[in-house]
Amino acid sequence: MNTKDMMKVAYQALDNKQGEDITVIDISTVSSFADYFVITNGNSDTQMRALTEEVDKKMEEAGYVKKQSEGTHKGDWILMDYGDVIVHIFNRDSRSFYNLERIWQDGTIVRAEEL
Repeated sequence: MNTKDMMKVAYQALDNKQGEDITVIDISTVSSFADYFVITNGNSDTQMRALTEEVDKKMEEAGYVKKQSEGTHKGDWILMDYGDVIVHIFNRDSRSFYNLERIWQDGTIVRAEEL
């Protein structure tokens, strides 16, 4: 299993459903529990559900098994754990509040053109 390919599938799924400001952080050099965070936000609960469903669908089609999911009923932050790739789907306020990009600034931002 290539974690970069897994990350690309997650990114594309979020892009398909117009996730806002999709950010990929390579945390492999600063974390022992994952290689990538894929972060986005949605504009509404409906869009957040659509983003979640699209990631589930595309990852399953690619043969990747989700280990765990958190926050699917809260509506402000959904975490989808695929092992080496963790997908974070926020609403705008929660994304700004938790600011994972700042917390994980020791990781490396992967630019869309590098995918």
